[in-house]
Amino acid sequence: MKANSTTHQAVKAALDNWADSYAKRDIKRLLACVVPDPDVLMYGTGADEKRIGLAGIQTQVERDWAQTDAATFILHDPAISAAGSIAWASADATFKVEAGGQAMAFPARFTGVFEKRDDQWLVAQAHFSLPAPDQEQGSSVPTA
Repeated sequence: MKANSTTHQAVKAALDNWADSYAKRDIKRLLACVVPDPDVLMYGTGADEKRIGLAGIQTQVERDWAQTDAATFILHDPAISAAGSIAWASADATFKVEAGGQAMAFPARFTGVFEKRDDQWLVAQAHFSLPAPDQEQGSSVPTA
């Protein structure tokens, strides 16, 4: 069910805080946006980017930062739904990266699950993906 206005604004603020902490490379603040559970999960866009637990997420984020001069993700008009203390969001996104003197921007997708703990919405699961570049519009499978 679609989140009410209060929940929508609170989850959107949590998303914005998470994205801002990533862009500013603030690992302490970024990890504070995530539930501290051992089974918290984040999928990235790379084949090896399945991270479980805070240490796994930290490893991924620090790898991202080590391989870039700047990196941001922008979530475009996230759709947010909720039931009780659980919320979920989805959005088209843009990754902007500077690496090796080159600036890049590419389309992405985001889905996430949030849990409200102590009046704070935290990321419990996140998934970033990239649209298949070899899949033509109107086709359900990529071309070989």
